[in-house]
Amino acid sequence: MECHKNKRIIIAIDGRCGAGKTTLAQYLEEQTGATVFHMDDFFLRPEQRTPERFNTPGENVDHERFLFEVLEPLRKGVVELPYQRFDCKSQSLQDVVVIRPGNLCIVEGSYSCHPSLVNIYDYRIFMTVSTEEQMERIIRRNGAEAAKMFESRWIPFEERYFSVCTVEGQCDCTIDTSKM
Repeated sequence: MECHKNKRIIIAIDGRCGAGKTTLAQYLEEQTGATVFHMDDFFLRPEQRTPERFNTPGENVDHERFLFEVLEPLRKGVVELPYQRFDCKSQSLQDVVVIRPGNLCIVEGSYSCHPSLVNIYDYRIFMTVSTEEQMERIIRRNGAEAAKMFESRWIPFEERYFSVCTVEGQCDCTIDTSKM
């Protein structure tokens, strides 16, 4: 990947929950000054959560809004990028934030390589972790009770998305953090 002075580079970091996507994005932000966008800010609003949507792999994030509010403006070279983050606790969109993206932008989170988004990125990273390590990390991060919801709901959603949408195969590299 060649980086030109005035060209914006957009990197996606997708992969299994607990694999270290956010940690890697934070590290790259600290080391390079990259602008980081989180797919967690684009969870579905309650009114979007329909059985039809959940039955389609990869459809439990608002990838349409992410494309319209973030990726398309980034590609157009905008200097200021306003958008609304979704807050899981209040289950609502928050006040508009205005981001001033730099030349290196990182999109981190599961579903960042959704089929409607994957070809927009300059580089795609898939992060994986063993099932045992994944659950240990989720328990440490979210607690034992929340880990049950990950195990019964969110991980199966992710695994179906990874499989049906061949996410890892569309990425430029895979990082396995199982032994880290």
